[in-house]
Order: sequence, then C-alpha cells, then structure tokens
Amino acid sequence: MAISSALSFLSDRKRPIAISVALFILLSSLFLLLSPAPSALPFFFSPISRFSSSSFPSVVASAPPQTPIPVSADALPTETPVAVGISDGSSNGSADLTRADTAASTSKAAATALLQDHSTPPPAAAAEVTASVDTKEIPTGVSGGGVAERRGGGGGGGGGEEEQVELPSWELCAVGKRVEPADYIPCLDNVKAVNALKSIRHMEHRERHCPTEPRPRCLVPLPAGYRLPLPWPRSRDMIWYNNVPHPKLVEYKKDQNWVKKSGNYFVFPGGGTQFKAGVARYIRFIEQIMPQIKWGTHTRTVLDVGCGVASFGGYLLDRNVITMSFAPKDEHEAQIQFALERGIPALLAVIGTQKLPFPDNAFDVIHCARCRVHWYADGGKPLLELNRVLRPGGYYIWSATPVYRRGKRDEDDWNAMVTLTKSICWKTVVKSKDINKIGVVIYQKPTSNSCYIERRNNVPPLCSRRDGHSPWYTPLDSCLLLPAVSSSGEGNSWPISWPERLKIRYSTTSDNFSTQFSQEKIDSDTKHWNGLVSEVYSSDLAVDWSSIRNVMDMNAGFGGFAASLIDRPLWVMNVVPFDHPDTLPIIFNRGLIGIYHDWCESFNTYPRTYDLLHMNYLLQSLTNRCDIIEIAVEIDRILRPGRWFVLQDNIEMIRKMDQVLRSLHYKTAIMKRQFLVARKGFWRPDSTSS
Repeated sequence: MAISSALSFLSDRKRPIAISVALFILLSSLFLLLSPAPSALPFFFSPISRFSSSSFPSVVASAPPQTPIPVSADALPTETPVAVGISDGSSNGSADLTRADTAASTSKAAATALLQDHSTPPPAAAAEVTASVDTKEIPTGVSGGGVAERRGGGGGGGGGEEEQVELPSWELCAVGKRVEPADYIPCLDNVKAVNALKSIRHMEHRERHCPTEPRPRCLVPLPAGYRLPLPWPRSRDMIWYNNVPHPKLVEYKKDQNWVKKSGNYFVFPGGGTQFKAGVARYIRFIEQIMPQIKWGTHTRTVLDVGCGVASFGGYLLDRNVITMSFAPKDEHEAQIQFALERGIPALLAVIGTQKLPFPDNAFDVIHCARCRVHWYADGGKPLLELNRVLRPGGYYIWSATPVYRRGKRDEDDWNAMVTLTKSICWKTVVKSKDINKIGVVIYQKPTSNSCYIERRNNVPPLCSRRDGHSPWYTPLDSCLLLPAVSSSGEGNSWPISWPERLKIRYSTTSDNFSTQFSQEKIDSDTKHWNGLVSEVYSSDLAVDWSSIRNVMDMNAGFGGFAASLIDRPLWVMNVVPFDHPDTLPIIFNRGLIGIYHDWCESFNTYPRTYDLLHMNYLLQSLTNRCDIIEIAVEIDRILRPGRWFVLQDNIEMIRKMDQVLRSLHYKTAIMKRQFLVARKGFWRPDSTSS
C-alpha cells in the first residue's frame, strides 16, 4: 500500500524505472542476508573480477594454517590479498579442501596470496623476520598420524579417486652424541656406523654412511633465533650469527681473516690461510703469473679443495667463474654451512677412499690452498683422483708450505710431489711467490696420451678403458685414467670461451656419447627450458625470484633449467641421479656445475641451505625405490623456511606430494595440472625451536 501511494506521485514514464530500482534493492538485500560473505558478490569485492577467468592459469590451491611470525609494524604489507580456497587445518579442513578443488579457475594473484605468508614483510625487510613463535599460536589440525584427507576433483584436480598417503606423526630427529640437532645430516652423522669403522686412517669417518632401513622420517629443528638470510650480494660479506651459531672458527682462524663476529653478524673480510692480505689480491696474483688462465673466459669451472669458508670461490664469481668448493664436516666447524649461508656454491665431501661425485675431465682448474691433503699418500691415489676430474689441458694450482718452505718435512713433501706429478705427466707451468712470500706452483694436465704411453716406468699403471662408469660409491683408482679420445679427436678439445660455451656441448668421452646426446637434443632442451622459464616459472608460479640465491635442480638433465636462469643473480647445483643417463659431463662442458646423487639418501649439505628446490618428472621413479615420506623430509631438511619447492610431474605424483607437504604446514598450489608450488614455513613439531 505504501509503495502504491509513493508511485502515485510519479508520472507514467518514470514509474517503470522506480519499480526496477526498488526490486533491485529488495533482491540485493535478500541475497546479502542469505550469503553475507564478500566472495558472494565478486563483482563488488574482487580486484580481478573484471578480467575473464579464462585468461588465468587453472589453480588448485591449498594451505595449512598460517603460523604467525612476529615482525615490526613498519615491515608489514600495506595490503593483504584475498587467498582462495585455503584450508585452515582444523577438523573442518576437508570441506575447505573440497571447495578449493572445485574452483574452476583463479588468478596467479590468488596463488601468490596463498603462497605468501602475510605475517612476513616484503623482500626489502625480509631479513628482519625472526622465527620466534609461541606454541599456543600453532594450530594442530593439519599434522598427525593416519591417512591424509581426500581432496575433491575439479579445477586442477581432474576428478577421480585420490590415492591416500600414510602420514607419520611428525617428530624432531633424535641424533647421536656430538651431533648438533639443527645441523643434522643423516649420511654424515650416522654415529653408530662411524663407531663401527675398523679404520679412520683414510678419512673413512668423514665419508657417507647412510642409515639403512628404516630411513629417517623425522624433521630437523631450527636454531634459536633463526632469520631469513641476508640477500645477495650483501650475504657474501656478512650473515646472521643465529643462523649458523658456530663461533669456533672466529678464534681458531683469527689471524687469517677467515671470519669475525660483529654484533648479530658474522663478517667475512675475504682472507684465508694462504691469502691473509685478501683473496681478491690472490686471484689477481695468479692471473699475473699465468695470464693464460683468463678467468671468466678460458677458465669457467673451478674445484676448490679444502675451501674453508669459500672466499676464493665467492670472489671468483665477480670474474664469471663458477667454483665448486668442498670440504669435509670436521673440526673446522660449519665451514661449508658458512659458505652456503653466504650464497656461495659449496658441498660437503672428502678425498678419502671413494671417488668424488663428479665426472671424468670435468673442471677447468683445481685449486688447493693449504687444503691438508697428502697427495702422494696411498700410492698417490688422492692426486690420481684430481687427475681424473681435471680437464685435459686444465691447471692445478697448489699453494702450500712445501712449495716455499725449506724444513725437513716440507722438503720431503715437495720431493714426493715432484716425483708423483712427473709420473702422471703433469707439467710445471710456473712456480712463484707473492709479496708476502707465500708460494704457488701451477701444473698443467697433458692434452694427449703420448706422454703416458712413452713413460719408462708404468707407475702408476694405466687404467683399462671404461665407458659410462659412474663414480658414485666407487673406490679411488690406483691407476692413471687416460684422457678419452674419440675417432675425430674431439674429446680433447677445450670448450670455446664463456659465455658462448653455454650453448654448445663437447664430448669428453667416447663416440657413443656423441650419438647418444647430439647437439640437436641439447638445442631442443635449451629451447624448451627457455620458453618454460620465461612463460611459466617467471610469471605464473607465484615464486619471488628476487629472494632466491641458492637453487638446486634435482633432476638436471642437460642443465637446461640452469642455463635458462644464467642472467639472474643466483647459481644452480645441477644434480644428475646416479641411475639416470649420464648427462653430467655435458653440464660441465657447458660451463655449469653439478653432482651425482641418489635421492633415496640424504644430500651432502647442511639443513636450510637452498632457496629453491626444483624436481622435474623424477618422483615416479624414486617412489619405486623409496617412500615419498623419506623424499619429502629430505626436501624439508635442505629447504630454507620461507622458500620454495617446485615439482613438475603427473597429477598423481603431485597430489601425493601435496598431501605430505600440507601435513608439514607448507602452503601449496597446484597449477596447470602439472606444477606443484610449495612454500615452507617456520613450523616444527615442537615450539621451543620454531
């Protein structure tokens, strides 16, 4: 009646308009009362609703509960994006996951909002975030024993039954005596196996001794006060003390400028045992006494033996040289952990009784500055191992007291080294002292087999020819490996100058190698990864590349993923599984670095040392030999909090890994039915170390 009275005052022409407005207001009010959530009216609330949904990649998004991380008020983002389909990890989580899976499509912005921890600051202030979390703030609904919740089909799921993964009740690792829990490396901290060794004369106790069944299914705690690492290049010169709280080297090497403590930081002045005046001056000195080394053009790949805190490799990065620095986990406390925290390529390894996990003829230069290896011991096996991994025509730079001191012991060591290097046909290129009277001698490996064949004494003996023989868990040779020569003689050619060599493969083994891995295959692989990284990884995967420094490609193939990232301020550890086609020689020939490994075992690195782990169609074959839980805990051990794991695989494997990572409180998103992007948080099963 009231409406009729009101309409009587309107003209016949205006009455239909007024009726329409009144009906719209009435229906909208009813709609809001029945569905009050802002998402019910996306055209009012969503900043992306004006775009067609077909223009965005299909995403299936899920996330565990967010663990609040205290930050300063001025570090918080000014806006908090709306995340789509996030599980709260409570008992009602299955309904949330089903809603997430049934979303037909959503934007990259939604995936980014999902993977971002909104309690952390933007990249500029990220280093200030601490990992101090109150136990009461950690929800308990996601983790726990039993079977993972089933996710509905739709969106990126594609329908069908999802195979369940038996999830453990997550616990922190119980480690042996004298092992720091936050630094636990299963294959290097197996106290029971080390105690059972009959001898440690040849550094057997520093080699890999992986736990047998059952393999570790536990998590490594965080150090108290852990923070997101400082960004590169600042990290080369300083790191957070609490991230690697090991001050022993400060005192032990205080006169050699390795590392100093300054407030909340460790500072690295760039010194070393053999270059107290600074590594930059030492690098220039080497180039002055041997100009043909040509850092960054002729010389691209370097192996630094007994590297300390890896300042030599860190400063060579300025010369476009990539160095694989390695040292054992020994009394030089956490030296490799320091290196990786600085953003410098490094690996835990030792020249003991087994071969290094590198291919034959891999490195352009090998460097040892007081590396404490007795090269002539055990019939010269340690130096024969260097000869194996040194490229024909490559250089060995040795700076140690036998080169320039004249005590009885030093002279005996020098004479033994002279005899051994002559027997393996190494030529002394130069021997010199710097202004501090520190001596350096540089040897060169021959490029032909003539010297080996013409030796008067066949000591050490020549090895029988072997093709495709992996050095993984292989004893050191007591024989001399000849440089491989193909029928065309191509095997001994030095790669063209960097960076051109990145595009061309060079065979350093046999003719069979040349046909198995043709240049056409390399070119096709390069084109594939350039396109995928440009079109998907860089734009669609919600990864903050500005915060990434240390990258690992867990199934590297020809190194195409690493090559596509070459212009970014990061480096890539290319891993070739030991039972896959041996493409690692190609990776080194392209001027990249890498290693053989078995992902059913732990990797020779400290916890929290990589910003991005990338796995490409490897999970299926791995789960034929080991459990997905074991693979996931190793990924979690290596990955830094706040950083990313990216899996490309079939949807079945992606769903399985997604279940496991969500139980570890990772934020995850499935994109285009073939990518899983997962961001690690600061959650640990206990509250004291989180």
